[in-house]
Amino acid sequence: MKHPASPRVVTLVGPQGVGKTTLFESLLKSTGAEELRTTGSGGAATGRSMTLELSVAHTRFLGEEWTFIDTPGATEFTQEARHALMVSDAAVVVCDASPERAAALAPLLTFLDARRIPHLLFLNVLEEGGSPVREVLESLQAVSSRPLVMREIPLRQGGHLVGVVDLVSERAWGLGQGGKPALISLPDSDKPREETARRELIERLADLDDALLAQLLEDVIPPPQALYAQLERALREDRLVPVFLGSAEQGLGLERLLKGLRHEAPTVEETRERLGIPSEMPMLVQTFKTQHQPHVGKLSMVRVWRGGLQEGDTLANSRVGGVQRVQGTKQTSAGMAREGEVVTVSRVEGLRTGDLADAQGTLTPRDWPLAPPPVHQVAIVAEKRTDDVKLTTALARLVEEDPSLSVDQEADTQMLLLGGQGELHLRMALEHLRTRMRVPVLTRPLPIPYRETIRKTGSHHARFKRQSGGHGQFGDVVVEVKPLPHGEGFRFTSAVVGGSVPKQYIPAVEEGVKDGLRRGPLGFPVVDVEVTLTGGTYHSVDSSDQAFRTTGRLAMVELLPKLEPVLLEPILQVAIHVPNEAIPRAQRLVTSRRGQILGFDTHPEIPGWEVLTAYVPQSEMQGFIVELRSASSGLGSFVTRQDHYSELVGKQAERVVSHQQQPAAER
Repeated sequence: MKHPASPRVVTLVGPQGVGKTTLFESLLKSTGAEELRTTGSGGAATGRSMTLELSVAHTRFLGEEWTFIDTPGATEFTQEARHALMVSDAAVVVCDASPERAAALAPLLTFLDARRIPHLLFLNVLEEGGSPVREVLESLQAVSSRPLVMREIPLRQGGHLVGVVDLVSERAWGLGQGGKPALISLPDSDKPREETARRELIERLADLDDALLAQLLEDVIPPPQALYAQLERALREDRLVPVFLGSAEQGLGLERLLKGLRHEAPTVEETRERLGIPSEMPMLVQTFKTQHQPHVGKLSMVRVWRGGLQEGDTLANSRVGGVQRVQGTKQTSAGMAREGEVVTVSRVEGLRTGDLADAQGTLTPRDWPLAPPPVHQVAIVAEKRTDDVKLTTALARLVEEDPSLSVDQEADTQMLLLGGQGELHLRMALEHLRTRMRVPVLTRPLPIPYRETIRKTGSHHARFKRQSGGHGQFGDVVVEVKPLPHGEGFRFTSAVVGGSVPKQYIPAVEEGVKDGLRRGPLGFPVVDVEVTLTGGTYHSVDSSDQAFRTTGRLAMVELLPKLEPVLLEPILQVAIHVPNEAIPRAQRLVTSRRGQILGFDTHPEIPGWEVLTAYVPQSEMQGFIVELRSASSGLGSFVTRQDHYSELVGKQAERVVSHQQQPAAER
């Protein structure tokens, strides 16, 4: 049996609404931990409200120290949970007894399996009307690459869960006086079911151990200690997933879950070996969450992998301003942290989320999860123009806190675009800008990079002449303009012969042409045209680079309206990731937004999911993720890339052009 000196860290993960936070709080209560202060939407949620940020709490169980981390379940906050998992010894995957919700666990289980993070399942709220455990287990096994092994079976009376049977010790547990765990008798009617389930458990373990298999073939019943040892080894090596049962709200099954973790969860030493943590460093920590707090500065939540850490120590070439112990939203000065602990360190500017750090600097972590691309964006401006510089700093801090946010600048308008994983994610980010960063912002309609081109070929003679005393301005050019195939961009050539336009002025003509193409007759940049300079004249005194540049621009302004300008809209290639059953709804969503379906295929990584590929106009993508999540039980996501431009005509084009030609203040 393990008796580690260092704390072990366990992260609770699972879909939204399965009772993770209730389990988190019940585990702490059952172990006598200090009562948590929570903030609802800002930290761990209480009751049935939604958890939006991870929450950390410490406790003791049978003399051993534990750190539990509660994480958000909503798809929009997946990155927060993944960061916590990367510094955990084990994970408890919380799910309910609904086979149809197995698809919600598929991305999470895929992530855990890909990184070999030891994990077990806790089937929560096994109440009357729920599906049979075997049916639930079959649906979950379909989305897990590791075998799921029942550690317990439920005991029911009148459809209600009254206890669980441990298949290793063959003892039944229920609730006694004061809600405390108590041994109860196993009814004779349940013994055949228990014997069958225990036999299946032993057979599963025998698949992983030759000695156990030999005993099984000889009809020798292995002792419980041999089964415990094999379960511990299999979990540590991530070769199987034990399944526990209970009710977080009633407190039923929690002690069995805690004892399962105590026996089988890896120690910090074993986790370091799994992660390949460097062994030669006397002190090493890893950051998994960053926050910037008013009047406090930068806070980095870290796991201490090696050695210890004290206030005043050097970390990443900076002096540690303080070491705080975290309990929900409460932080108390700890002064130091031991190996294995999770603490917050303050004012270590060189630390970034994911960094491995010692005294001298930081190391790039192995296999740290990359931030997903944004699926929802808003254009933002500071509410007060004097806050523009503060906004830039605040956005940099916001992205440092949450790498699944992104900040870009739109090329045409130079507007700032804040991107994230959904509507709620961005709403929370904007609220943080207002409250914590003290930079309120306004949102603007998302700019769409429309373009325009021409359908006809034409030529034009443009002249620019200005006399203002002394040297004047004179330029004279003849140009021919013709359309190019979509996607060809811009091409400029000179066919001047005889020096009618001197060579030194030809680059100026080209620059002037480019100036004239920046805003075409419809109000957008002009693309896919070829401009040929065929002739012109010059003045030996009044001609200059600036004069010919102005003439080139005038040629475009005067000629382009005559060449049948047409609007082009950007088309994105969209790869939509949804569970299999949501594919028909995703198809309808695409076609309702003028999209063109290209095909769909099995998801390359997530079992039970598919990838639908389509072309969708960029103007139709605003709010797309909201409808997609609605059509896929909150699970769907997508990745986009710019693919091509397509002609837009009719009333839609008229509306776009009319809007563009309004004064900027009225848009």
